[in-house]
Amino acid sequence: MSKYKHLWYEQEIQDLWPSRVSPPQRLSISKEGMVATQHYLATEAGARVLANGGNAIDAAVAAAFALGVCEPAASGLGGQTMMLIHLAGKRRTFALDGSSRAPNRTSLKALPKEARLLGHKATTVPSTPAVLDYALKHYGTMKLEQILAPAVEYAKNGYAVSELQFKLLKRVRDHIKGTGAANIYLKNGRRTYRVGEIFRQPVLAATLERLAEFGINDFYNGHIAKQIHMDMKKNKGLIRDDDLAQIPLPIERRPITCDFGGMKIFTFPPPGAGRTLIEMFNIISNFPSKLRNIDTPKGALLLSYVIQQALRDRGDRPFDPNFYAQVTKKKMVSPEYAKAVARTIRRQIRRQDSSQGETTHLSVMDKKGNVVALTQSIERVFGACVATPKLGFLYNNYMIAFDDKNIRHAYYLRPNAVPWASVAPTIVSKGQKTWLAIGSPGSERIVSSIFQVILRLRHQPPYTAVDAPRLHCSFDGVVSLESPRMRDDIPALLEQNGFQIKPRDPYSFYLGCVQMVMREGQEFIGVADPRRDGSASGPK
Repeated sequence: MSKYKHLWYEQEIQDLWPSRVSPPQRLSISKEGMVATQHYLATEAGARVLANGGNAIDAAVAAAFALGVCEPAASGLGGQTMMLIHLAGKRRTFALDGSSRAPNRTSLKALPKEARLLGHKATTVPSTPAVLDYALKHYGTMKLEQILAPAVEYAKNGYAVSELQFKLLKRVRDHIKGTGAANIYLKNGRRTYRVGEIFRQPVLAATLERLAEFGINDFYNGHIAKQIHMDMKKNKGLIRDDDLAQIPLPIERRPITCDFGGMKIFTFPPPGAGRTLIEMFNIISNFPSKLRNIDTPKGALLLSYVIQQALRDRGDRPFDPNFYAQVTKKKMVSPEYAKAVARTIRRQIRRQDSSQGETTHLSVMDKKGNVVALTQSIERVFGACVATPKLGFLYNNYMIAFDDKNIRHAYYLRPNAVPWASVAPTIVSKGQKTWLAIGSPGSERIVSSIFQVILRLRHQPPYTAVDAPRLHCSFDGVVSLESPRMRDDIPALLEQNGFQIKPRDPYSFYLGCVQMVMREGQEFIGVADPRRDGSASGPK
């Protein structure tokens, strides 16, 4: 059996694949398109759609629905979805802001902090069904019934539980016990499914079949909406039928961009975290190439400073996504500001020389040149840890993603507000051709993971760039790093420069999970990060 290592915060996880299940294919080549997701069955669903003539949007939506079945700890019908789409025929790249919404009855009085983490009150109005349906209707080519077929199949027939899923569920088992989610996610409502056991979700299958028959509107204005309303009312949640009736349709937004090393970076605007990624590229472009080698001590030191500063700036500059387009001086993405930051970092380096959330991501390309980078989530692992027993999916706990102190904050906890997001689905072009689609889960580690992989792609092959050891620096200077696979003089230099070191597992769950597809000539290359259960595949 192959071994893949993960880390769930402080706990090391050994991913031992059941003997009857082949390890996921992490690297794939095809001339017909490519899909990379965080679960091998979702990848299979997307690749099947491409093989049957669907485009990248069709495949991405099919894979996204399948992830909600096969990776319930990270996403599902009860969450939210963000997409970055490139349409080759129209030569247009745009973001679908699929933010969920705080219910109409939201208030700080009704929501002490503990209520925003677990339980029915922790949930925003789910947007994932609306966003996936919108993308399919406007930019896909296939019917919803066709797209949902793989997800229904996986929910009915089940799949073998991996070691990673076993460990994640074990951690939240006590929260799930005694709730409506117990009989869905625990064997006989009591114990965790063991590695290799087949996990079936017949109730979720029925919900998905109903969506296929009656359409997504049923989720917001039909039978499913009534079930959600009654469940929320029974369990003192805040969502009601009037919240669902105001369907959280996605908003099309312009991506934010920058140029770096002959590449054009397109990434997600507010409420996402693309500004942070753009600032990182702008800052590091002011340093010589030898300092951008993040496998060296000085390169790792520069990387830590860059990540730390970009995270600080994002925290200092929250913008309402509807207002952001009107801001004339966008400081975080300004090359001039990046130069000033680079000067400060350069002085720091010279002076010193002398002395958690959970998410899923998928990337898709088709042979016509259409591209999707999609990130979706139910916020923390297993979201609010509650579900409607008659519907079979987990509710999100995005209420925890709002600010509760500054009433002027763009993401202050108020009715119909959207939560602050850390997602950064990204598309990269070279010349006039789209080259790369990339993204990652991992809360604030999303951007730093994407940044490091793109930096490495300048001089490393695709799989090596994704597999390589990573680090992340928090805004307060704590550097988490996969130290067993790094030079041992890297942590030492970081400590000398005042950073606090937090060693992680060699393949850390904490440090993201990049799903990447790229086009080189006539070939598509897909890479699924070995840090989780993902795979890459394309039609053969």
